[in-house]
Amino acid sequence: MATCRADTICEGPGTAKAIGAASGLEGLEEEYDLVIIGAGLSGGVIAERASKELGLKCLILDKRDHIGGNCFDFIDEHGFRISQYGVHLFHTQHERVWDYVNRFSEWMPYEHRVKGVVDGKLIPIPPSQETVNILFEANVNSEEEMEAWLAERRIKNPDPKNGEEAALSVAGTELYEAIFKYYTYKQWDKYPTDLDASVLMRIPVRKNKDDRYFTDPHQALPKHGYTKIFENMLLNDPNITFRLSTDFFEVKDKLPKHKLLVFTGPIDAYYASLGMPKLEYRSLRFEKEYHEPEGGYFQEALQVNHPQMNVPYTRIVEYKHKPNQPDEVYTKPGTVIFKEYSVDVGDPYYPVPNPDNQALYLKYKEMAEKEAGVCFVGRLASYKYFNMDQAILNSLEMFDELVAKGALTKKDA
Repeated sequence: MATCRADTICEGPGTAKAIGAASGLEGLEEEYDLVIIGAGLSGGVIAERASKELGLKCLILDKRDHIGGNCFDFIDEHGFRISQYGVHLFHTQHERVWDYVNRFSEWMPYEHRVKGVVDGKLIPIPPSQETVNILFEANVNSEEEMEAWLAERRIKNPDPKNGEEAALSVAGTELYEAIFKYYTYKQWDKYPTDLDASVLMRIPVRKNKDDRYFTDPHQALPKHGYTKIFENMLLNDPNITFRLSTDFFEVKDKLPKHKLLVFTGPIDAYYASLGMPKLEYRSLRFEKEYHEPEGGYFQEALQVNHPQMNVPYTRIVEYKHKPNQPDEVYTKPGTVIFKEYSVDVGDPYYPVPNPDNQALYLKYKEMAEKEAGVCFVGRLASYKYFNMDQAILNSLEMFDELVAKGALTKKDA
């Protein structure tokens, strides 16, 4: 495995995976202020803040062979910038987060628009006026008409007991059956009747003609990709050391001395030795295909969802639609697509929200709060799905909290 020092910018799919020293703990200092488990957003933000604000030395361990966590992207063999763990789209309403990420990258405005294929028809997702007009010939042309159309179909239920009851109260029968019911099954391997009401209580249904997937004031893509953000955040900092391809659980008894351990992995994994039940997660599997279609594009949008059961995948992503591709990509005859499947095994992506899992997580959380010298941060440690901006804000606020209570203090000059 190639190696790069932390003061080197590594580029390309081969070397970007190998940022840091060789795996293992050899050659490290005897003591660090923080040992951080996970080189993704949560761990990266904590390390950057601890170094820049307090002058603290951080050791970051990750069992993967690259930094960036699930945000990791690179240029593939066909010249396309792709994401190894599924498409990532940055959007935020938080000015603090927007100011923070602009320190580490140039950004290109990008408003994500998702299409769906239902009964062979291409529709906007989330459903809007255009969606119901295409699918049901509703002839809706104003927000008032859309509200009236929905009101006739919603099943009033002030206290839904499961996901189906929640969805029917928000979207009505037609949209539920056409868009949400089977997509939910493919995503969770459970019908909405078997999921907590909270999963579908906030499904987006637009009354206007806005076909943007997100409505946050800041929506953009990093000009040079997400991996470059992590390189700019962390690699030129002499206070930050990496060890990649290094599993915390294999080396935890041999770690250098440290004042604080920051754990960003699954909280149940941290306590696995106690023999407690595991929390449920859904994972993703990707099938990559190369095509040379007429016109150079496989589909009409970056993301096309497939909410019906006629195909096993949930969506197809075509990265050529992203505006932060290398310039030469757009004149290539070919394109790459990723068919995305939701599966039970693999890296944990989505916590499965049901009462049993939530009760089990609360037991783990209670244990974590009593764990001396350890801070649990991030989506896996919180058993909660975070968008990128939420992960960043969570870590910024956790850093503030650690400073406020004296767990982290500025190093003497």
